[in-house]
Amino acid sequence: MTDTDSDPEPTDAESETEPAATDAKSGGDIDTLLVSSLAESTGKTAISLALARLARDEGDSVGYMKPKGTRLQSNVGKTLDEDPLLARELLELEAEMHDLEPVVYSPTFIEQAIRGREDPGELRDRVGEAFETLAAGRDRMFVEGGGRYDVGGIVELADADIADLLDARVLLIAPYEVPADIDDVIAAAESFGDRLEGVVFNNVSDAAFDGLETDVIPFLEDRGIPVHGVLPSERELSGVTVADLADELGATTLVDAGQDAYVERFAVGAMGADSALRRFRRTKNAAVITGGDRAEIHTAALEAPGVRCLILTGGHRPSGAILGQASEKGVPILAVRTDTLATVERAEDVIRSGRTRDEATVDRMQRLLSDHAAVDAILE
Repeated sequence: MTDTDSDPEPTDAESETEPAATDAKSGGDIDTLLVSSLAESTGKTAISLALARLARDEGDSVGYMKPKGTRLQSNVGKTLDEDPLLARELLELEAEMHDLEPVVYSPTFIEQAIRGREDPGELRDRVGEAFETLAAGRDRMFVEGGGRYDVGGIVELADADIADLLDARVLLIAPYEVPADIDDVIAAAESFGDRLEGVVFNNVSDAAFDGLETDVIPFLEDRGIPVHGVLPSERELSGVTVADLADELGATTLVDAGQDAYVERFAVGAMGADSALRRFRRTKNAAVITGGDRAEIHTAALEAPGVRCLILTGGHRPSGAILGQASEKGVPILAVRTDTLATVERAEDVIRSGRTRDEATVDRMQRLLSDHAAVDAILE
């Protein structure tokens, strides 16, 4: 065979410039944005999907994954996270759930990990392989963090680990009420390092808005932490209506006035009447959960302007005087047969997941991001 019949050996220079095979860590040419958060229920899912749809509207092919399933429900005997189910529907993805959610971060999983029965290396491989499958042919990938940014540290899959694995930029979603909240932002920024693209503050009240704009944002940006948006609080995104809450709890409605009021938090009436009144007066958009036989707590709750409804437990019916007072003030009363502890747990789950976690929520979030965030900077 002559020299012209054989392939020439590559020179050292050619060998050095030959491209390496693409893997999950390098990410190829795809832009990957990890949407993380400081706490649960900060709007991370809605923001992730809204950004994905905004990018899609600009002509990009988009994909989604949530490496750690943390919002769990049972689906035909398998534990699944609700967020990838919603993403698959809204983004019209033809993807398998085991790729969208490669790690089910359930209480059982955590127990097994602590006992050394889950291998972090194998889990990272699983996440990387799922990412490659979902990212094939996409211009952008939107990766949703799990609960808080530090969830997953047990198996070396906290959000910062995921960002390194997938070569992702990070958008941090943060709540804000008082200046001390910024400690958490700085701690998260240090965790993500140079991968932090910026911060979006979500669900910010009117009272907190000015201080955030004039003092906090300049403070953060002076420290190299960009702020890409401040999204104002909208009641439709931060709570559930009394009517929806009653439906979810399977409650009987004793006073049906005010069914369209929004509930954002709960207060448990397990103290004396004087203490209860002081506490109830410091809250707003709250539902008070207490025994149906605690007339003094019912009265205190009805005197507090921030209480939106009473949820009475134990199957007890209040007096006619309480029902009349609630009707006069327009405060609905719901009655359930479960005890107070069980009712609180169920109600908190409802407020976290929300009946508003649907396409309408994502539509509203798209409008908020377009109006109050630097979407172009976030998407680059």
